[in-house]
Amino acid sequence: MWSVLLFGLAGLLVGGAISFRKQGLPNWTWIAFGALAVAALVAAYLLTLPAA
Repeated sequence: MWSVLLFGLAGLLVGGAISFRKQGLPNWTWIAFGALAVAALVAAYLLTLPAA
């Protein structure tokens, strides 16, 4: 369940990063949103792995 929410959050963050880049905001804003999106995707992937 959490992985689905994290995938959705990553999608929103990617959309925000693209929007901020098109608006001409400073580079650090869309790079930060992109980095958070990648972190959310990695966390979602790690949650899908079976427990050891």
